[in-house]
Amino acid sequence: MRNSFPMTTTLQGKTLFITGASRGIGKAIALRAARDGANIVIAAKTAEAHPKLPGTIYSAKEEIEAAGGKALACIVDVRMEEQIQAAVAQAVATFGGIDVLVNNASAISLTGTLETPLKRFDLMHGINTRGTFACSQACIPHLEKASNPHILNISPPLNMEPRWFAPHVAYTMAKYGMSLCVLGMHEELRSKRIAVNALWPKTVIATSAVQNLLGGDATIRGSRSPDIMADAAYAVLTRPSSEYTGNFAIDEDVLRQAGVTDFSRYATTPGMKDSELYPDYFL
Repeated sequence: MRNSFPMTTTLQGKTLFITGASRGIGKAIALRAARDGANIVIAAKTAEAHPKLPGTIYSAKEEIEAAGGKALACIVDVRMEEQIQAAVAQAVATFGGIDVLVNNASAISLTGTLETPLKRFDLMHGINTRGTFACSQACIPHLEKASNPHILNISPPLNMEPRWFAPHVAYTMAKYGMSLCVLGMHEELRSKRIAVNALWPKTVIATSAVQNLLGGDATIRGSRSPDIMADAAYAVLTRPSSEYTGNFAIDEDVLRQAGVTDFSRYATTPGMKDSELYPDYFL
């Protein structure tokens, strides 16, 4: 990948605290960083294999280490403050600090108001919004000591048009909560040189959530692999934190800025044109 904007060298030796890193986009970001020799804190709930959601924190650890990184597997439900604090403390004790926080853990239910039980509402807000805030709060004191500190939230651009709320207001509120953290924290933390950005895919990404909840095989065929989000995250996280903050970035746009012109390798169906892919929600 050719880069046409300023970057730090690599993520070698950097420590990334990634929530929801046992599978999907979180694991892809971890594996991309691992190829540089980064340290990855896998902060996720899945300690035992799930029949419909492949991957555990331990299988992710094996993959990260095989890719060239070092890994620390921590059982973390981001709704539980004490589990977050324990994982952050273990990360600092193991690797000496934290350079990057990726708030990737998320819960989804594309349901209307009457079809959304309050238990599901609480789950989405507890993981998406509160979890993002809690993990940021726990990591900021350590990010302050890093040479190029970044917080990256996997959340969409803010758009107050009713069409993004009407079909699934509870989910939109929960995801936009993550984006509101970017809006506020990037300015709050600017003087500390901690970059706070959001990253969102232009197309649907082929993850187990899409496979099981959002359309199955047909949607997967019109998707891109998580690798495009991993490469875009890498491009963001290797930029100088004092220069790139407060952005609601889209994966394809980030990579185009980095000089990428051919996105065909990311398509899950070989030969599928970009125009034939399913656009993601909120875009």
